[in-house]
Amino acid sequence: MKKKDIISAIVNRVESSRTVEYSTWRIGLTHDPDERKQEHEDKGRNTDFWQQWRADSLSDAKQVESYFISEKGMEGGTGGELDARKAVYVYIF
Repeated sequence: MKKKDIISAIVNRVESSRTVEYSTWRIGLTHDPDERKQEHEDKGRNTDFWQQWRADSLSDAKQVESYFISEKGMEGGTGGELDARKAVYVYIF
């Protein structure tokens, strides 16, 4: 999915929630969304509102993540071991 389409989808999701507050949402990147979701659940985080998108590239995914953390105040952190040759997903919850 194109970077601009992922950004639009995230904005639409957050702004359609009861409380439009980006800081209450977490964003991240992963190669395996099912495993990553389980890891968050194992840490006691509520993933009921989990959504994910497959990015066209790792570069696009990193730019989306960075935008929402630095510009919108979403919770999350950049970094991690990701391989540009594998499918990468942007997720929020």
